[in-house]
Amino acid sequence: MLRDRRHELILRVLRSEGPVTVETLAERLAASLATIRRDLQKLDEEGLLKRVHGGAMPVEGHDDPFTDVAEVRPAEKDAVALRCAELIQDGETVLLDIGTTAHMVARHLRGRALTVVTSSLPVVETLADDQHVQLVVLGGMLRRDYRSLVGYLTEDNLRQIHADRLVLGTSGIRPTGTVMDTTVVEVPVKRAMIAASGQVVLVADAGKFPGTGMAKVCDATDLDVVITNAPVDPDTGAALADAGVQVLEA
Repeated sequence: MLRDRRHELILRVLRSEGPVTVETLAERLAASLATIRRDLQKLDEEGLLKRVHGGAMPVEGHDDPFTDVAEVRPAEKDAVALRCAELIQDGETVLLDIGTTAHMVARHLRGRALTVVTSSLPVVETLADDQHVQLVVLGGMLRRDYRSLVGYLTEDNLRQIHADRLVLGTSGIRPTGTVMDTTVVEVPVKRAMIAASGQVVLVADAGKFPGTGMAKVCDATDLDVVITNAPVDPDTGAALADAGVQVLEA
């Protein structure tokens, strides 16, 4: 693989998943540890990431554009999204979180007799012309790069509704079953979505296990269903089972 292509992929992984180890990058990119270390050194010198012991982390305060994240593992995400859409029953009120997997769920909900509530502009764009879907758009402050609405207005809107299901995204799941996110400003909205929902369905492709992220969203006990595209690692699987979470494989 050419160096520029490796650099592009490294940055995408970091921005979508948060801090990552040299070993993980080497496995993902089918490169040697020495090659990845040289890549990280170069990208650090260019100010595109921050090297840390054993790996790297995104530059603080950098929001990855939605379209870049969407290009990371799209087939795996779509398989998870399709399995999630199959759970949703006509007539339900569904909360769709931000994120590329939730956006893919929206694509599979077109033509369904549903009420969809969301703070995701890509979801709005996907469903805006669908006469079968009643679409409710949460208010708030616009995060332009990630095309989402956040802030106290969004959280207050969520306190006024109740959804049958929430489709929740994540940057990663820790071996304890803790759901994490890399963007602090999104966490209060995610927590408000959980509180407003009768069932919480976490959509997470296999790349989210074990997870990364600096901010805790919720514990395994706050989840009802986890949908992924491969068997979860034993520690996380045990934590989810102990919490009574149903794990479905796409």
